[in-house]
Amino acid sequence: MVKINEKFLTMKKNYLFIDIAKRLKAFTEANPDKPLIRMGIGDVTLPLAPVVVEAIKKAADEMGVKETFRGYEDSGSGYDFLKEAIAGYYKSFGVSLELSEIRVNDGAKADCGNIVDIFGDGNTILVTDPAYPVYVDSNIMAGREVIFADSNEENGFAAMPDDNIHADIIYLCSPNNPTGSVYTKAQLKEWVDYALRNEAVIIFDSAYEAFVSDPELPRSIYAVEGAKKCAIEMCSLSKTAGFTGTRCGYTIIPEELIVKASDGSDVSLAQIWGRRQGSKFNGVSYPIQRGAEAVFTPEGQKQTHEAIDYYRRNAKVMADALTELGIKFTGGINSPYIWLKCPNGMGSWEFFDFLLNNIQVVGTPGEGFGKNGAGWFRLTAFGTYENTVEAMRRFKELLK
Repeated sequence: MVKINEKFLTMKKNYLFIDIAKRLKAFTEANPDKPLIRMGIGDVTLPLAPVVVEAIKKAADEMGVKETFRGYEDSGSGYDFLKEAIAGYYKSFGVSLELSEIRVNDGAKADCGNIVDIFGDGNTILVTDPAYPVYVDSNIMAGREVIFADSNEENGFAAMPDDNIHADIIYLCSPNNPTGSVYTKAQLKEWVDYALRNEAVIIFDSAYEAFVSDPELPRSIYAVEGAKKCAIEMCSLSKTAGFTGTRCGYTIIPEELIVKASDGSDVSLAQIWGRRQGSKFNGVSYPIQRGAEAVFTPEGQKQTHEAIDYYRRNAKVMADALTELGIKFTGGINSPYIWLKCPNGMGSWEFFDFLLNNIQVVGTPGEGFGKNGAGWFRLTAFGTYENTVEAMRRFKELLK
């Protein structure tokens, strides 16, 4: 008889966004005359930058000519032309990388979940709560113990390490999804020092680094001394350059990141991740990698930052409206997310239904991100400017 991985049976039946989709389907079927303004799921609405589209088209044309056709990319870790572009981008904010430390992937979500393959089941996993669900779910699927560090109103939704608690693998996200909070360099140094003391590994999700406008805030954990000895960084072009439909990102594992095997020998995490990927991943398509390369050109940076500024303007519209209403929130400055406290003591699912039924604005209930999300609510700046303005007009009418 076939046996299943029964760890799946211990998980919540539905993923957060599946629950939301079911509620929206029921509402639209019952109210076909009431169109929704969606400010929940963090998908982008602006198209790819023209320079990216041209690069993908040119590469697709090359794939139709015998002399320039490309099949499997030899290493599966990404073409050097893209790795060089990524390394140059990091150098622009003071971080030096070797090409061998960069592995191109089809988006950060997959690597955030798959990276646990290279770690043993006996590790204790520390996740800041609230958190992006994949951090928790991927480890529960593997049967690992997951513990939480509280990010809450008292600490500005920026959980800090506690030496009374031991963890082996630590998930951090900054700018944070869902709360929009951003760790300072000093705060990240405390996490790095904690990881080094505990011989732990930090998995650092920097998917929203392009939204950081304050030069004092780090856009990479490698801006912190000692981080290359304890941290893996993952980033995606989904929000940086609108690649949600084309899928490309990268994972960085420094050569300095060495751990001990059970026999006491030194093991390179970069090497064993490369072995894992060689067995389970064949790489990202050539046209998409050419498109990603174009993101990091001067014209690509100009065009993609125009889109980021558009979303920043949306965030300001939301922040101004919430400030006018006297509603407490975090995020919206160095992040595309607004994390607001539900008014009048409402629960987050209660507030979801309240907005849906009264003004047809859709957000994300904070409870879906963990216990510290209770009573909080996430809005994204990735909609259109017109819809954002209209949604906030409705907000003010409903909640004034």
